[in-house]
Amino acid sequence: MNTQEIEKLKSISTGDLATLGMNQMVYLRRQTQNDQVFWSIHAADGTEMARLADRQTALAACLQHELEPVSIH
Repeated sequence: MNTQEIEKLKSISTGDLATLGMNQMVYLRRQTQNDQVFWSIHAADGTEMARLADRQTALAACLQHELEPVSIH
């Protein structure tokens, strides 16, 4: 990170700071529909992005698309 980038970060607004990284972070959620269990991938804002048959496949899909799965306990 160069000096110009550091100075730019120092002047970041509160709103911009709150959304920093939101496009890269996702969370997984185990769900059931019609007696079928699946795992859904959600954007940081809660938008469902995908449904997959198992957790391992869902994690692999996140990593393949350079998304960072985070825990939301």
